Amino acid sequence: MKHVQDKNLKEIIPVNKPLKGVIEIPADKSISHRAAIFGALSKNKISITNFSSGADCKSTLNVLMQLGIGIDYISEKNIIISGKEFNEPCNVLDAGNSGTTIRLMTGVLAGSNFYSVLTGDQSLRSRPMARVINPLRTMGANIFARENDTKAPISIIGSKLSGIDFNSTIASAQLKSAILLAGMSADGMTSVTEPFKSRDHTERLLKYLDADISINNNTVSIKKTVLAPKDITIPGDISSAAFFLVAGAIIPDSEITIQNVGLNSTRTGIIDVLKNMGAEITILNERIECGEEVGDIKICYSDLKGIIIDKEIIPRVIDELPIIAVAATQAEGTTIVKGAEDLRHKESDRIKAICTELKKLGADIQETEDGFIIHGKSKLKGNCTLECYHDHRIAMSGYIAGMIADSQIQINEFHWVNISFPEFTSTIENLVESATLQ
Repeated sequence: MKHVQDKNLKEIIPVNKPLKGVIEIPADKSISHRAAIFGALSKNKISITNFSSGADCKSTLNVLMQLGIGIDYISEKNIIISGKEFNEPCNVLDAGNSGTTIRLMTGVLAGSNFYSVLTGDQSLRSRPMARVINPLRTMGANIFARENDTKAPISIIGSKLSGIDFNSTIASAQLKSAILLAGMSADGMTSVTEPFKSRDHTERLLKYLDADISINNNTVSIKKTVLAPKDITIPGDISSAAFFLVAGAIIPDSEITIQNVGLNSTRTGIIDVLKNMGAEITILNERIECGEEVGDIKICYSDLKGIIIDKEIIPRVIDELPIIAVAATQAEGTTIVKGAEDLRHKESDRIKAICTELKKLGADIQETEDGFIIHGKSKLKGNCTLECYHDHRIAMSGYIAGMIADSQIQINEFHWVNISFPEFTSTIENLVESATLQ
Protein backbone atom coordinates (compact mmCIF):
# COMPACT_ATOMS: atom_id res chain seq x y z
CA MET A 1 0.00 0.00 0.00
CA LYS A 2 1.27 3.46 -0.88
CA HIS A 3 2.16 5.51 2.19
CA VAL A 4 0.15 8.73 2.55
CA GLN A 5 1.85 11.37 4.67
CA ASP A 6 -0.24 12.90 7.46
CA LYS A 7 -0.64 16.56 6.51
CA ASN A 8 -0.90 17.49 10.21
CA LEU A 9 2.68 16.31 10.86
CA LYS A 10 5.71 18.53 10.24
CA GLU A 11 9.00 16.67 9.78
CA ILE A 12 12.15 18.27 11.16
CA ILE A 13 15.50 16.89 10.04
CA PRO A 14 18.60 17.66 12.16
CA VAL A 15 20.39 20.58 10.53
CA ASN A 16 23.99 19.29 10.89
CA LYS A 17 25.30 22.63 9.63
CA PRO A 18 25.45 26.22 10.96
CA LEU A 19 22.84 28.91 10.45
CA LYS A 20 24.26 32.05 8.87
CA GLY A 21 22.82 35.20 7.42
CA VAL A 22 20.82 38.39 7.90
CA ILE A 23 17.08 38.12 8.46
CA GLU A 24 14.02 40.14 9.43
CA ILE A 25 11.29 38.69 11.59
CA PRO A 26 7.54 39.42 11.72
CA ALA A 27 6.20 42.64 13.17
CA ASP A 28 5.68 42.82 16.91
CA LYS A 29 2.30 41.30 17.75
CA SER A 30 1.82 43.25 20.97
CA ILE A 31 2.40 46.61 19.30
CA SER A 32 0.36 45.65 16.21
CA HIS A 33 -2.72 44.87 18.35
CA ARG A 34 -2.40 48.18 20.16
CA ALA A 35 -1.69 50.23 17.03
CA ALA A 36 -4.89 48.96 15.41
CA ILE A 37 -7.04 49.54 18.51
CA PHE A 38 -5.59 52.98 19.25
CA GLY A 39 -5.86 53.95 15.59
CA ALA A 40 -9.56 53.08 15.70
CA LEU A 41 -9.97 55.10 18.91
CA SER A 42 -8.29 58.14 17.36
CA LYS A 43 -11.47 58.62 15.30
CA ASN A 44 -9.36 59.59 12.32
CA LYS A 45 -7.36 58.02 9.50
CA ILE A 46 -3.86 56.69 10.28
CA SER A 47 -1.31 54.55 8.45
CA ILE A 48 0.30 51.52 10.12
CA THR A 49 3.51 50.27 8.49
CA ASN A 50 4.75 46.68 9.00
CA PHE A 51 1.57 45.40 10.69
CA SER A 52 1.78 41.78 11.88
CA SER A 53 0.49 39.20 9.40
CA GLY A 54 -0.15 36.67 12.19
CA ALA A 55 -3.62 35.26 12.83
CA ASP A 56 -3.90 36.87 16.27
CA CYS A 57 -3.55 40.41 14.95
CA LYS A 58 -5.97 39.64 12.13
CA SER A 59 -8.47 38.72 14.87
CA THR A 60 -8.12 42.24 16.28
CA LEU A 61 -8.71 43.74 12.83
CA ASN A 62 -11.77 41.54 12.31
CA VAL A 63 -13.25 42.62 15.64
CA LEU A 64 -12.67 46.29 14.79
CA MET A 65 -14.28 45.86 11.37
CA GLN A 66 -17.36 44.32 13.02
CA LEU A 67 -17.54 47.49 15.11
CA GLY A 68 -17.66 49.61 11.94
CA ILE A 69 -13.98 50.56 11.62
CA GLY A 70 -12.63 50.88 8.08
CA ILE A 71 -9.43 48.94 7.34
CA ASP A 72 -7.73 49.15 3.96
CA TYR A 73 -4.70 47.12 2.90
CA ILE A 74 -2.12 49.14 0.97
CA SER A 75 0.03 46.00 0.88
CA GLU A 76 0.18 42.78 2.88
CA LYS A 77 1.80 44.49 5.89
CA ASN A 78 0.79 48.13 5.44
CA ILE A 79 -2.73 49.20 6.36
CA ILE A 80 -4.90 52.29 6.77
CA ILE A 81 -7.20 52.46 9.82
CA SER A 82 -10.18 54.80 9.50
CA GLY A 83 -11.20 55.45 13.10
CA LYS A 84 -14.71 56.53 14.12
CA GLU A 85 -17.29 55.99 16.84
CA PHE A 86 -17.91 52.28 17.24
CA ASN A 87 -21.20 50.80 16.02
CA GLU A 88 -23.09 48.15 17.95
CA PRO A 89 -22.04 44.85 16.34
CA CYS A 90 -24.66 42.68 14.65
CA ASN A 91 -22.93 39.45 15.68
CA VAL A 92 -20.71 37.99 18.39
CA LEU A 93 -17.15 39.35 18.18
CA ASP A 94 -14.69 36.51 17.60
CA ALA A 95 -11.17 37.03 19.04
CA GLY A 96 -9.95 33.67 17.67
CA ASN A 97 -6.97 32.46 19.69
CA SER A 98 -5.92 35.94 20.82
CA GLY A 99 -5.88 36.72 24.54
CA THR A 100 -4.68 40.26 23.77
CA THR A 101 -7.67 40.90 21.52
CA ILE A 102 -10.32 39.71 23.95
CA ARG A 103 -8.84 41.31 27.08
CA LEU A 104 -8.01 44.70 25.56
CA MET A 105 -11.32 44.93 23.72
CA THR A 106 -13.18 44.07 26.92
CA GLY A 107 -11.60 47.22 28.41
CA VAL A 108 -12.50 49.28 25.34
CA LEU A 109 -16.12 48.07 25.13
CA ALA A 110 -16.82 48.35 28.88
CA GLY A 111 -17.36 52.11 28.44
CA SER A 112 -19.34 51.89 25.18
CA ASN A 113 -23.03 52.77 24.81
CA PHE A 114 -24.15 49.42 23.40
CA TYR A 115 -24.30 45.65 23.98
CA SER A 116 -21.59 43.32 22.72
CA VAL A 117 -20.30 39.76 23.21
CA LEU A 118 -16.66 38.68 22.88
CA THR A 119 -15.64 35.06 22.43
CA GLY A 120 -12.86 32.98 20.89
CA ASP A 121 -11.75 29.47 20.00
CA GLN A 122 -11.77 26.56 22.43
CA SER A 123 -8.33 27.44 23.79
CA LEU A 124 -9.22 31.07 24.42
CA ARG A 125 -12.52 30.13 26.06
CA SER A 126 -10.55 28.14 28.66
CA ARG A 127 -8.25 31.02 29.65
CA PRO A 128 -8.81 33.14 32.80
CA MET A 129 -10.81 36.34 32.32
CA ALA A 130 -11.76 37.22 35.90
CA ARG A 131 -8.51 39.15 36.31
CA VAL A 132 -9.85 41.67 33.77
CA ILE A 133 -13.57 41.46 34.55
CA ASN A 134 -13.31 42.15 38.29
CA PRO A 135 -11.44 45.49 38.19
CA LEU A 136 -13.60 46.67 35.27
CA ARG A 137 -16.68 45.96 37.37
CA THR A 138 -15.16 48.10 40.10
CA MET A 139 -15.11 50.91 37.53
CA GLY A 140 -18.85 50.38 36.94
CA ALA A 141 -18.70 48.01 33.98
CA ASN A 142 -21.69 45.74 33.40
CA ILE A 143 -20.00 42.48 32.38
CA PHE A 144 -20.99 38.81 32.56
CA ALA A 145 -19.08 35.67 31.61
CA ARG A 146 -19.25 31.89 31.71
CA GLU A 147 -18.27 29.70 34.71
CA ASN A 148 -18.93 32.26 37.45
CA ASP A 149 -17.64 35.13 35.34
CA THR A 150 -14.22 33.58 34.75
CA LYS A 151 -14.30 32.37 31.12
CA ALA A 152 -15.37 33.67 27.70
CA PRO A 153 -17.82 34.30 26.10
CA ILE A 154 -17.95 37.73 27.75
CA SER A 155 -21.16 39.78 27.53
CA ILE A 156 -20.82 43.55 27.94
CA ILE A 157 -23.56 46.11 28.42
CA GLY A 158 -21.72 49.38 27.89
CA SER A 159 -21.82 51.61 30.98
CA LYS A 160 -20.66 54.94 32.36
CA LEU A 161 -17.32 54.26 34.06
CA SER A 162 -15.44 55.90 36.93
CA GLY A 163 -11.69 55.85 37.44
CA ILE A 164 -10.11 53.58 40.04
CA ASP A 165 -6.77 53.15 41.76
CA PHE A 166 -6.03 49.47 41.10
CA ASN A 167 -3.23 47.56 42.80
CA SER A 168 -2.58 44.38 40.81
CA THR A 169 -1.19 41.25 42.46
CA ILE A 170 0.32 40.16 39.13
CA ALA A 171 2.42 41.89 36.47
CA SER A 172 0.25 41.55 33.36
CA ALA A 173 0.39 43.85 30.36
CA GLN A 174 -3.01 42.65 29.13
CA LEU A 175 -4.67 43.37 32.49
CA LYS A 176 -2.97 46.76 32.79
CA SER A 177 -3.90 47.69 29.22
CA ALA A 178 -7.56 46.68 29.62
CA ILE A 179 -7.93 48.93 32.66
CA LEU A 180 -6.11 51.85 31.01
CA LEU A 181 -8.27 51.53 27.89
CA ALA A 182 -11.39 51.60 30.07
CA GLY A 183 -9.88 54.59 31.87
CA MET A 184 -9.71 56.51 28.58
CA SER A 185 -13.52 56.82 28.66
CA ALA A 186 -13.98 56.96 32.48
CA ASP A 187 -14.62 59.97 34.68
CA GLY A 188 -11.65 60.94 36.84
CA MET A 189 -8.21 59.35 37.07
CA THR A 190 -7.53 55.66 36.52
CA SER A 191 -4.29 54.23 37.95
CA VAL A 192 -2.77 50.75 37.77
CA THR A 193 0.10 49.65 40.03
CA GLU A 194 1.96 46.38 39.39
CA PRO A 195 4.32 44.41 41.65
CA PHE A 196 6.82 44.38 38.78
CA LYS A 197 6.76 46.35 35.56
CA SER A 198 5.15 44.36 32.74
CA ARG A 199 5.69 45.16 29.06
CA ASP A 200 4.83 48.81 28.50
CA HIS A 201 3.87 49.06 24.82
CA THR A 202 0.47 50.49 25.78
CA GLU A 203 1.98 53.35 27.79
CA ARG A 204 4.60 54.15 25.14
CA LEU A 205 2.13 54.18 22.28
CA LEU A 206 -0.44 56.22 24.22
CA LYS A 207 2.25 58.76 25.08
CA TYR A 208 3.32 58.89 21.40
CA LEU A 209 -0.34 59.56 20.52
CA ASP A 210 -0.51 62.45 23.04
CA ALA A 211 -2.77 60.75 25.59
CA ASP A 212 -3.16 62.27 29.06
CA ILE A 213 -0.99 59.61 30.71
CA SER A 214 1.63 59.65 33.45
CA ILE A 215 4.10 56.99 34.61
CA ASN A 216 5.71 56.74 38.05
CA ASN A 217 7.81 53.60 38.52
CA ASN A 218 5.32 50.68 38.42
CA THR A 219 2.23 52.93 38.47
CA VAL A 220 0.53 54.17 35.30
CA SER A 221 -2.28 56.73 35.39
CA ILE A 222 -4.61 58.00 32.66
CA LYS A 223 -7.50 60.46 32.35
CA LYS A 224 -10.31 60.66 29.82
CA THR A 225 -8.44 61.42 26.65
CA VAL A 226 -8.56 61.88 22.86
CA LEU A 227 -5.75 60.32 20.84
CA ALA A 228 -3.84 62.20 18.15
CA PRO A 229 -4.01 60.60 14.67
CA LYS A 230 -0.34 59.79 14.07
CA ASP A 231 1.08 57.20 11.68
CA ILE A 232 2.74 54.20 13.34
CA THR A 233 5.63 51.95 12.28
CA ILE A 234 5.83 48.53 13.97
CA PRO A 235 9.27 47.03 14.80
CA GLY A 236 10.12 43.35 14.54
CA ASP A 237 8.89 41.08 17.34
CA ILE A 238 11.62 40.14 19.81
CA SER A 239 9.51 37.15 20.92
CA SER A 240 9.80 35.82 17.35
CA ALA A 241 13.47 36.76 17.24
CA ALA A 242 14.00 34.66 20.39
CA PHE A 243 13.80 31.40 18.43
CA PHE A 244 16.64 32.52 16.16
CA LEU A 245 18.66 33.88 19.07
CA VAL A 246 18.54 30.46 20.72
CA ALA A 247 19.15 28.62 17.44
CA GLY A 248 22.18 30.79 16.76
CA ALA A 249 23.50 30.20 20.27
CA ILE A 250 23.15 26.39 20.31
CA ILE A 251 23.84 25.31 16.69
CA PRO A 252 27.64 25.11 16.23
CA ASP A 253 29.38 27.81 14.13
CA SER A 254 26.16 29.78 13.61
CA GLU A 255 26.14 33.56 13.14
CA ILE A 256 22.82 35.35 12.64
CA THR A 257 21.95 39.06 12.44
CA ILE A 258 18.28 39.94 13.01
CA GLN A 259 17.38 43.39 11.70
CA ASN A 260 14.86 45.99 12.92
CA VAL A 261 13.91 44.27 16.18
CA GLY A 262 12.02 46.04 18.98
CA LEU A 263 14.36 46.52 21.95
CA ASN A 264 11.85 47.78 24.52
CA SER A 265 13.47 47.20 27.94
CA THR A 266 10.34 45.43 29.23
CA ARG A 267 10.76 42.83 26.47
CA THR A 268 14.53 42.29 26.28
CA GLY A 269 14.68 39.77 29.10
CA ILE A 270 15.56 37.11 26.51
CA ILE A 271 18.76 39.03 25.69
CA ASP A 272 19.63 39.41 29.38
CA VAL A 273 18.98 35.70 30.06
CA LEU A 274 21.07 34.51 27.11
CA LYS A 275 23.91 36.89 28.00
CA ASN A 276 23.83 35.60 31.58
CA MET A 277 24.07 32.08 30.16
CA GLY A 278 27.20 33.14 28.23
CA ALA A 279 25.76 33.87 24.78
CA GLU A 280 27.71 36.17 22.46
CA ILE A 281 25.17 38.88 21.56
CA THR A 282 25.82 42.31 20.01
CA ILE A 283 23.27 45.12 19.56
CA LEU A 284 23.75 47.29 16.45
CA ASN A 285 22.10 50.33 14.83
CA GLU A 286 20.03 51.39 17.89
CA ARG A 287 17.37 54.09 17.38
CA ILE A 288 13.90 55.28 18.52
CA GLU A 289 10.79 54.86 16.34
CA CYS A 290 7.27 55.79 17.51
CA GLY A 291 8.40 55.74 21.13
CA GLU A 292 10.05 52.30 20.91
CA GLU A 293 13.75 51.35 20.90
CA VAL A 294 14.69 49.48 17.71
CA GLY A 295 17.94 47.89 16.54
CA ASP A 296 19.70 44.88 15.03
CA ILE A 297 20.78 41.85 17.08
CA LYS A 298 23.79 39.68 16.19
CA ILE A 299 24.07 36.23 17.81
CA CYS A 300 26.94 33.75 17.50
CA TYR A 301 27.28 30.15 18.66
CA SER A 302 28.30 30.09 22.32
CA ASP A 303 29.10 27.77 25.20
CA LEU A 304 26.14 28.23 27.52
CA LYS A 305 25.91 27.65 31.27
CA GLY A 306 22.91 27.08 33.53
CA ILE A 307 21.45 29.99 35.51
CA ILE A 308 18.57 30.81 37.87
CA ILE A 309 15.65 32.72 36.31
CA ASP A 310 13.41 34.08 39.06
CA LYS A 311 10.19 36.08 39.45
CA GLU A 312 11.73 39.55 39.03
CA ILE A 313 12.59 38.95 35.38
CA ILE A 314 9.66 36.64 34.53
CA PRO A 315 7.36 39.44 33.20
CA ARG A 316 10.13 40.33 30.71
CA VAL A 317 10.59 36.73 29.43
CA ILE A 318 7.17 35.13 29.96
CA ASP A 319 6.61 34.36 26.25
CA GLU A 320 10.20 33.27 25.68
CA LEU A 321 10.42 30.66 28.45
CA PRO A 322 9.62 27.68 26.17
CA ILE A 323 12.54 28.44 23.86
CA ILE A 324 14.75 29.35 26.84
CA ALA A 325 14.06 25.81 28.07
CA VAL A 326 15.48 24.48 24.81
CA ALA A 327 18.60 26.63 25.30
CA ALA A 328 18.93 25.29 28.86
CA THR A 329 19.11 21.69 27.59
CA GLN A 330 22.35 22.72 25.81
CA ALA A 331 23.82 24.62 28.78
CA GLU A 332 26.34 23.09 31.17
CA GLY A 333 24.93 22.80 34.67
CA THR A 334 21.46 23.45 36.05
CA THR A 335 18.92 26.03 34.93
CA ILE A 336 16.08 26.81 37.34
CA VAL A 337 12.96 28.78 36.35
CA LYS A 338 10.70 29.87 39.21
CA GLY A 339 7.92 32.38 39.76
CA ALA A 340 6.44 31.63 36.33
CA GLU A 341 3.08 30.14 37.37
CA ASP A 342 1.26 32.45 34.92
CA LEU A 343 2.87 30.35 32.18
CA ARG A 344 0.20 27.75 32.91
CA HIS A 345 -2.52 30.13 31.66
CA LYS A 346 -1.26 30.91 28.16
CA GLU A 347 -2.43 29.27 24.91
CA SER A 348 -1.55 26.03 26.70
CA ASP A 349 -0.18 25.06 30.10
CA ARG A 350 3.28 25.90 28.83
CA ILE A 351 5.07 24.53 31.89
CA LYS A 352 3.53 21.10 31.46
CA ALA A 353 3.78 21.24 27.66
CA ILE A 354 7.48 22.09 27.45
CA CYS A 355 8.41 19.56 30.17
CA THR A 356 6.39 16.77 28.53
CA GLU A 357 7.77 17.37 25.04
CA LEU A 358 11.41 17.93 25.99
CA LYS A 359 11.33 14.70 28.01
CA LYS A 360 10.37 12.89 24.79
CA LEU A 361 13.63 14.22 23.32
CA GLY A 362 15.65 12.94 26.26
CA ALA A 363 16.07 16.23 28.14
CA ASP A 364 16.64 16.05 31.89
CA ILE A 365 13.78 18.37 32.89
CA GLN A 366 11.65 18.44 36.02
CA GLU A 367 8.30 20.21 36.23
CA THR A 368 7.61 22.36 39.29
CA GLU A 369 4.50 24.23 40.35
CA ASP A 370 5.83 27.57 39.13
CA GLY A 371 8.43 26.60 36.53
CA PHE A 372 10.95 23.85 35.79
CA ILE A 373 14.46 22.62 36.48
CA ILE A 374 16.75 21.51 33.64
CA HIS A 375 20.06 19.69 34.00
CA GLY A 376 22.34 20.03 30.98
CA LYS A 377 24.04 19.51 28.73
CA SER A 378 21.82 16.89 27.05
CA LYS A 379 22.15 15.15 23.71
CA LEU A 380 18.62 15.35 22.34
CA LYS A 381 17.30 12.26 20.60
CA GLY A 382 14.89 12.11 17.69
CA ASN A 383 12.60 9.47 16.28
CA CYS A 384 9.53 10.78 18.12
CA THR A 385 6.44 12.90 17.56
CA LEU A 386 5.98 16.09 19.53
CA GLU A 387 2.66 17.76 20.32
CA CYS A 388 2.20 21.54 20.23
CA TYR A 389 -1.10 21.79 22.18
CA HIS A 390 -2.50 24.36 19.72
CA ASP A 391 0.31 26.66 20.90
CA HIS A 392 2.53 28.43 18.38
CA ARG A 393 5.43 28.96 20.81
CA ILE A 394 5.50 25.30 21.84
CA ALA A 395 5.51 24.33 18.14
CA MET A 396 8.44 26.61 17.25
CA SER A 397 10.39 25.61 20.36
CA GLY A 398 9.97 21.97 19.37
CA TYR A 399 11.22 22.76 15.87
CA ILE A 400 14.45 24.36 17.16
CA ALA A 401 14.99 21.40 19.51
CA GLY A 402 14.46 19.04 16.59
CA MET A 403 17.19 20.78 14.60
CA ILE A 404 19.81 19.58 17.11
CA ALA A 405 18.33 16.11 17.75
CA ASP A 406 20.27 13.03 16.68
CA SER A 407 17.58 11.96 14.20
CA GLN A 408 14.39 13.19 12.57
CA ILE A 409 11.34 14.20 14.61
CA GLN A 410 7.78 15.17 13.77
CA ILE A 411 5.54 17.85 15.23
CA ASN A 412 1.79 17.37 15.17
CA GLU A 413 -0.39 20.30 14.01
CA PHE A 414 2.60 22.51 13.33
CA HIS A 415 0.32 24.91 11.44
CA TRP A 416 -0.36 26.67 14.75
CA VAL A 417 2.85 28.66 14.09
CA ASN A 418 0.71 30.79 11.75
CA ILE A 419 -0.74 32.46 14.85
CA SER A 420 2.38 34.61 15.07
CA PHE A 421 5.01 33.57 12.51
CA PRO A 422 3.75 32.23 9.15
CA GLU A 423 7.25 32.70 7.67
CA PHE A 424 9.02 30.69 10.37
CA THR A 425 10.14 27.64 8.36
CA SER A 426 11.06 29.65 5.25
CA THR A 427 13.26 31.92 7.40
CA ILE A 428 15.05 28.86 8.83
CA GLU A 429 15.51 27.44 5.33
CA ASN A 430 17.00 30.73 4.10
CA LEU A 431 19.58 30.66 6.90
CA VAL A 432 20.53 27.07 6.09
CA GLU A 433 20.84 27.92 2.39
CA SER A 434 22.87 31.05 3.17
CA ALA A 435 25.32 28.98 5.25
CA THR A 436 25.67 26.50 2.42
CA LEU A 437 26.56 29.27 -0.04
CA GLN A 438 29.23 30.78 2.21
